[in-house]
Amino acid sequence: MYVADSRASAPATASVEGTARPSKAGRYRSTIAPTVLALGTVSLVTDVSSEMVTAVLPLYLVAGLGLSPLGFGLLDGVYNGFSAVVRLVGGHLADRGGGRHKWVAGAGYALSALCKPLLLVAHSLTPIGLILAADRTGKGLRTAPRDALISLSSTPETRGRAFGVHRAMDTAGALLGPLAAFLILRATVDGYDAVFTVSFCVAVLGVLVLVLFVPGGGRTETAGPTDGRAVATDPTDGRAVTTAPTGGRTAPAASTARPTLRAALGLLAHRDLRRITVCALLLGLATVSDSFVYLLLQRRLGVPDRWFALLPLGTAAAFLLLAVPLGRLADRWGRWRVFLAGHGALLLAYLLLLTSWHGTALPYAVLALHGTFYAATDGVLMAAASDSVPETLRSSGLALVQTGQAGARFACSLGFGAAWTLWGDRTALSVSAVALAVCAAYALTLRPLRKAAA
Repeated sequence: MYVADSRASAPATASVEGTARPSKAGRYRSTIAPTVLALGTVSLVTDVSSEMVTAVLPLYLVAGLGLSPLGFGLLDGVYNGFSAVVRLVGGHLADRGGGRHKWVAGAGYALSALCKPLLLVAHSLTPIGLILAADRTGKGLRTAPRDALISLSSTPETRGRAFGVHRAMDTAGALLGPLAAFLILRATVDGYDAVFTVSFCVAVLGVLVLVLFVPGGGRTETAGPTDGRAVATDPTDGRAVTTAPTGGRTAPAASTARPTLRAALGLLAHRDLRRITVCALLLGLATVSDSFVYLLLQRRLGVPDRWFALLPLGTAAAFLLLAVPLGRLADRWGRWRVFLAGHGALLLAYLLLLTSWHGTALPYAVLALHGTFYAATDGVLMAAASDSVPETLRSSGLALVQTGQAGARFACSLGFGAAWTLWGDRTALSVSAVALAVCAAYALTLRPLRKAAA
């Protein structure tokens, strides 16, 4: 939970939205919420587990099981897009009652962990698809409640930085996961089975960290709009409570009705959230899956199979280094500008893959741009969307944006896999690059009006 530094002597200043804004000295002395750090630790451990599988899955399916690009595109779409079906469910369940954000997220983490050992006995398209669908169901359940907790544990002025810190910790796990998979593949005879087994053990550790160290409640404190008193919001149910400036007893300011699914869907009536959701959907339609990017690099450069698992390290390293700086830049310069600039970096990565350049710097440049794209868009999008969603429906509102994006990327994986099979990899990537440029240009015209999300 975010705890404002009550020792800051400078007074609060009013923001343009009518809520009190901490002074410059107070902002510098504030700290990242313990809830954000605890969730970051959970994500770090869990990403070690999931990225171990993600790093070897393309090669395991294409080279090991002999799937075509179209078959892999179908499975990759399931892996990345099936969660769209349940994200709204997870967000709604988390909003419908106090204390559910943590436990809905925990159920999602547990379900994903249980799927890892099942990959040991799946050797054909259908069972692998079902296992990946279940794994992504877990991800869909946990993502919106987790991001809602991060949002509710931060002030609007520091929300981009909070998401940046969480994504940096999350990406540290994404950096360690492929490295662990690489070492396991080199050290064992049945490399893939060993990777899946170790991944399961690490995933269980992540669930334990969530249960033991992420608080089930907690309140977010910000300065009141007129009287200097602290208005605290319980991240578990969005209820506002008012406290005295000297740490007096808290009391609910007003009770709110239980959120409904109709109210959650009605959030799309809000202009800014609707525009953000549409942009996330359109840009997702032109975002080629990470696995395809790595397969394209391997084919261009002739990377040996044993080194394939190291390619995601380049993306993760750039993401890790830039997540916090770009999150802070989004708070100051504008979240929408940073978000669109990130897609510009992705477009440049596509263009490099389409050139005839085969220099040794090509993989470093492509992977650095790929990581920059994620650092400028992943957490920044959630911070921008949070500005347009009321606290009582924060999890549901973020789930709406995530659902549109995940569904679009599912369609992109299917389309790209089919285009690769029919026309070849270069033509498929060329179509994706043109589509990304067109969608980004259109997104410029849908810029939200709110200053915090600009």
